[in-house]
Amino acid sequence: MWLRFRPVVGLQALLTAVAALLAGWLAGYHGAVSAGLGGAVGIVSILGFVAVASRARSRSAGEALHGALRAEAVKIVLMVALLWLVLAIYKGVLAVALIGTFLVTVAASTLAVTWTKA
Repeated sequence: MWLRFRPVVGLQALLTAVAALLAGWLAGYHGAVSAGLGGAVGIVSILGFVAVASRARSRSAGEALHGALRAEAVKIVLMVALLWLVLAIYKGVLAVALIGTFLVTVAASTLAVTWTKA
């Protein structure tokens, strides 16, 4: 399963780097760090999804659905927890850069997963 998601994580890393450079140019150091952290949240959450989904052994449609839902739940919990952690700890955070880059990486992973299934 990791081989299927490796290009997705690479795309997320590329988008995070571009967003961090852009935010750094527009808003300085804290903008770049905020964008990098936003991208990291998206990357870590998809890695959590892959880790849980790859361990799921499905012998029936119900077990496959259970494994997929469990992996999605882990991804959502990681997203919420990591965003909260960044906002709570990093006092210089620029929310626009953080949330913007996070949304871009999540959208990219959704689109990339959709395209790789075809």
